[in-house]
Amino acid sequence: SSRYGEDLGKQDALGNLIRELARTDGIEWVRVMYTYPTHISDSFLDAIAAEPKAVNYLDMPLQHASQNVLKLMKRGGNRKSLERLIERVRERVPGIAVRTTFITGFPGETEEDFQELMSFIKNVEFDRVGVFTYSDEEGTPAYELPNKVPHRTAARRRTALMKEQSRISKRRNRKRIGEVVRVLFEGESKESELLWQGRMETQAPDIDGCVLINDVPEELLPAEGDFVNVEITEAHEYDLIGRIVLV
Repeated sequence: SSRYGEDLGKQDALGNLIRELARTDGIEWVRVMYTYPTHISDSFLDAIAAEPKAVNYLDMPLQHASQNVLKLMKRGGNRKSLERLIERVRERVPGIAVRTTFITGFPGETEEDFQELMSFIKNVEFDRVGVFTYSDEEGTPAYELPNKVPHRTAARRRTALMKEQSRISKRRNRKRIGEVVRVLFEGESKESELLWQGRMETQAPDIDGCVLINDVPEELLPAEGDFVNVEITEAHEYDLIGRIVLV
């Protein structure tokens, strides 16, 4: 995570680690998962921007955008500070894909809080978003909080957020049609034996969409783990479709 090295008292430890890994033979992609919004240093971002093997991808669970809910979660920040953070990330690392997660129905979340979160998502336009509904877990601090949100309300809010994010994702993906992108070839698609699949650097395994490949030149059938160039021809909410091209 972005707090790597803090326990050892090291400054800019994560940025230095990225630089070292990126210069190691046999490593093609370096990806950092689960970063903290309060620990995104310029050194860390500059390392991602400068090192070709450091993928342009930031996984940063924000959980909410309303100051009221963030305070109840014992997290710092508010909508404006988070928007400034995302702006700084995108300025220092052009083309970076930002993934985050949110929780709906946290105890004390009002309809006003939820609408602020919805407005935040519309304004920022994240590349990837996951949304979970809150569920009580005995023994946690949140379990003791009052003003529980009915599960039905939390589920409705989650559905609304995911519906909006689906529109955002599809719109952003459509902008990639016609691009030729570098893809890590993973072999036969899980969806159909008639397709292959792979991932761009902006798609993390297991949690993000993928690139579905429907056309491979006869003279080139990649092996799993090879990198190939794919021209994007179609775009959906989460997956892209394309054909392998020789560049």
